Amino acid sequence: MRDFVQTLHEEIGKDPEQRARELSRRELPKRFYKEAAHRETEGGYAIHLDGRPVKTPGKQTLLLPSDRLGAAVAAEWAAQEKEINPARMPLTRIANSALDAVSVRFDEVADDIVRFAGNDALCYRADDPESLIDTQCRLWDPVVDWAGMLLGGRFVLIEGIIHAPQPDALLAAYRARISGETPLRLAALHTITSLTGSALLALALRESHLDADSVWKAAHVEEDFNIERWGEDAEAARVRAYKRTEFDAAVLILREA
Repeated sequence: MRDFVQTLHEEIGKDPEQRARELSRRELPKRFYKEAAHRETEGGYAIHLDGRPVKTPGKQTLLLPSDRLGAAVAAEWAAQEKEINPARMPLTRIANSALDAVSVRFDEVADDIVRFAGNDALCYRADDPESLIDTQCRLWDPVVDWAGMLLGGRFVLIEGIIHAPQPDALLAAYRARISGETPLRLAALHTITSLTGSALLALALRESHLDADSVWKAAHVEEDFNIERWGEDAEAARVRAYKRTEFDAAVLILREA
């Protein structure tokens, strides 16, 4: 089992599309257990396979902070069929990365989220066509304005792709706001930020300012615009569906951790 969990651990830091491509080329390990369950123990809820607790690559017991999250992770293991497919276990991967990586690299992960805020997708606007500009304004302006008010400043909007720095005070306020997160929640925030390209959307979700569907819609304004004009590519649709599964797993952690 340790070899498989090590494989999961190696996925930390890869974007979902890259991870999906790599996992699809691997020879998947066979399912070796009959039953997956979660059990309450000291410090949280442990995942058991045929009565044996699952360990992280760092040899820690895989613990979840709530009954619902424990049940959801156990369900990922139970849902595996003849083979164990890491691509279908986003909660397990996030939990492993939180315990073994984020817990000892908390500042690096938090700083990376703040770097996204400094180059946030919501601050970079199209200069045409008018319909895309209008949609960006309608969906993005309220989030940018809300985040600025929450953090005590105003984000700079940029037309085109030329970088413009955001106010240092705003970024420092963002960093302070997430400094008290648990490693698991921070890992989930980083996942959401990476998938949406927006630390502001991740913050809106964290603060319950927007729900998951609204965040997902705002993150795909340009993609949806292109689909309306040119139609949807089957492979792009598959990748987007995979990313939504990753996104939903991170959202569940923010709600339940």
